[in-house]
Amino acid sequence: MIAIGRMKDRVEKDLFTRYAERLSPRIKLTELPEGRGAAGEAKRREGQALLAALPARAQVVAMDEGGRTYDSLSFARALERWMGLSRPICFLIGGAEGLDGCVIERADETLSLGQMTWPHMLVRGLLAEQLYRARAIATGHPYHRAGRPGA
Repeated sequence: MIAIGRMKDRVEKDLFTRYAERLSPRIKLTELPEGRGAAGEAKRREGQALLAALPARAQVVAMDEGGRTYDSLSFARALERWMGLSRPICFLIGGAEGLDGCVIERADETLSLGQMTWPHMLVRGLLAEQLYRARAIATGHPYHRAGRPGA
């Protein structure tokens, strides 16, 4: 996971850590400085920094409000497919202004956590939980409860 900005709030850090530490292999979080200048210029600089931080041959999943939405079971299947590519999977999280177009163009996939807007610092914890849930589904762990109450 490569993200713009540094988590300072303890609650956000704790949420991310709760799920990231349960995963094997663990999620590596790289935090990059927020861009300076006008909104468009900051977004451009952040985009360049995100792309520069990518490992070679990365399978890039950009977190974007216009991205694909999955239910948990479909996301688990997509994650398994990406893992089967034997490439490092990198989830990119932009800053407050979102991701620059160059990042979306480079992405192999775009992913949305839904139509609501989420604070970019909170997305880290939400994504870590969904990654943990996807791995639990793939391994048959009881963490994910597929049935709804009364269903």
